[in-house]
Amino acid sequence: MTNMIIHYVYIKAWRKRVVPLLLTSILLLAYVLGDNSYSKGTSHSSPQLQNTLNNHPSPYLALHGSDPVTWQSWSNKIFERARQENKLVYVSIGYFSCHWCHVMQRESYKNPAIAAILNKNFIPVKVDRELHPALDTRLLEFIQSTRGYSGWPANVFITPEGYPLIGMVYVRPKNFRAILSKLSMQWKSGSTALRKMAKAARSKQVDPEKSKGPNIQIGLGEKYIKNLAKVSLERADDMNGGFGQKAKFPNVSQLNALLSYVRRNNNQAVKSILKLTLDRMASQGLYDHIRGGFFRYTVDTQWQTPHFEKMLYDNAQLAELYIVASQYFKNAHYEKVARDTLDFMLRDMRDQTGALIASLSALDDKGQEGGYYLWQAKFLATLLTKWELMVVTEAWSLQNTPSLQGGYLPVISLNNTEVAQKLGLKVEQVISTIAQVKLKLLHAQKDRRLPKDGKLLAAWNGLALRSFSLAGQLDNGIKYKRAAKKIRDYIVKHLWRNGNLVRSVVSSKPLGTASLQDYAQVSRGLYVWAKLYSPQDLILLKKIILRGWELFYSQRGWQLAKNMVPGFSAREALISDRALPSPSASLIQVSLKIAQLKGDTALLSLAKSALNVENNTLAGDPWWFATHIQTLYELQLIKKK
Repeated sequence: MTNMIIHYVYIKAWRKRVVPLLLTSILLLAYVLGDNSYSKGTSHSSPQLQNTLNNHPSPYLALHGSDPVTWQSWSNKIFERARQENKLVYVSIGYFSCHWCHVMQRESYKNPAIAAILNKNFIPVKVDRELHPALDTRLLEFIQSTRGYSGWPANVFITPEGYPLIGMVYVRPKNFRAILSKLSMQWKSGSTALRKMAKAARSKQVDPEKSKGPNIQIGLGEKYIKNLAKVSLERADDMNGGFGQKAKFPNVSQLNALLSYVRRNNNQAVKSILKLTLDRMASQGLYDHIRGGFFRYTVDTQWQTPHFEKMLYDNAQLAELYIVASQYFKNAHYEKVARDTLDFMLRDMRDQTGALIASLSALDDKGQEGGYYLWQAKFLATLLTKWELMVVTEAWSLQNTPSLQGGYLPVISLNNTEVAQKLGLKVEQVISTIAQVKLKLLHAQKDRRLPKDGKLLAAWNGLALRSFSLAGQLDNGIKYKRAAKKIRDYIVKHLWRNGNLVRSVVSSKPLGTASLQDYAQVSRGLYVWAKLYSPQDLILLKKIILRGWELFYSQRGWQLAKNMVPGFSAREALISDRALPSPSASLIQVSLKIAQLKGDTALLSLAKSALNVENNTLAGDPWWFATHIQTLYELQLIKKK
């Protein structure tokens, strides 16, 4: 028998529990050439699979309906077939506005030779991450744990019993074909061993720490949030704002927690990095200076070059962040950024139902990344007057060759006062000229086309309900209150069914899998709406909250969704913040508020108990648990008062 070398890597996962997992370079195992002494399993013939995604209600899945790959939709039934045929399940998860998802489709999934290998040796499954967020989280965790990085498309080979074996992100077609060929040979010659290895890695995961009960140590919240502030300052980019020295993400959960901290503790260093980050995010390439709204992230440290998709969850959270920041810093510009972002959402993301769609693609209808937002110098010279071009050339630094092939992306190089001083103009002249240029460019974009993902998702609309409800309190904010009412009505009438939330609805039929995140963010949004405008909705809110606890929490911790396959069904005491705030911390947060408001001692005790966990993790690595720490900190502040 060939000498086997099994590679394990011990990593600190998002939950900071030490978890032994298979290193994904299983292709390096010494038995890559195969060994007939291993069991080959039993294969049973079944009717040939067909691509099931044509005309799928998910725009992302429908894009793959014409692939030669025989894509299946995600369900537990696919594992029954996998066991019958002794095949690995190949799960590829992405989303509509993902650039590299489209590249891998074009290079690999449209390739008949690669499709033939996939169809013959695996059961291929395509997943829209926005319909199955819990599965998406688990796949990303697995890839991150075994590769050291993750992203989309997230591609994982899963055993017929439901345990992840190998994961990867985008792979070039030549390499992808080699992986498929070698892995299929390995599976045919050694499926029994591979099954055992995948299951063993899962079985070695450490159980989550149990709660210490509802009596939380005095001062714990302040201790943790001070440590979060310290860690944040260590991560902070003092020159450009934001955190880290690679791509820049908004990190809204962390910024919210830091803003909560400085509102009560006048920490000048934290205030400084907060203000710098807010200023740079709103002035550079993360923000769309023509249409309003934020892109998902920038690929550089200086916030210059965005990844051009626009997501509802980013814009809803950032609008709320800038509203709160405008009030704390007494900064009218932050309020304008929030208003412009909300106006963008109403103009470009509102569905006819009043709910908001999921995203706008990074690619225009010609397949050019960012093409919808970029401007060629010749076009600008034709469209604008010499006066207008002179002003925006200084304001947006258009003198240099554009860094992007498609043309210039407007970013603020000089502020209005600086432009006025340089050109010998009045500030009012600069402001009015730039406003006129923006109107011209906005009008010119009517001749351009940008694909949209029209799914109406529960959690993301919960975030939008929260931001629009808060904006309704601004001066002349009645249109935002009306928008919030329509979002509230859509959630209540279409997504709350027979005592349960559904993730999305198409043609009156549920689509996707409702998760803990849906219950958490709908509850947070509905709480703000009910508290400000409609107290009678507090009754429904409490039903949603209690149902969330019933479905996703037990003494063994939280689960992201019901009925997960075995390899992804682990419970955890803490769930980290990601692009969205931690769903467990979010549900705890709103539960504490409603329990205190209604005098519900049972719910209050339950929420406090769920909050009082994993103290070593919170102390040792607070960055990923900012929402949990903020919730604990604010709870203990209330108790002090």
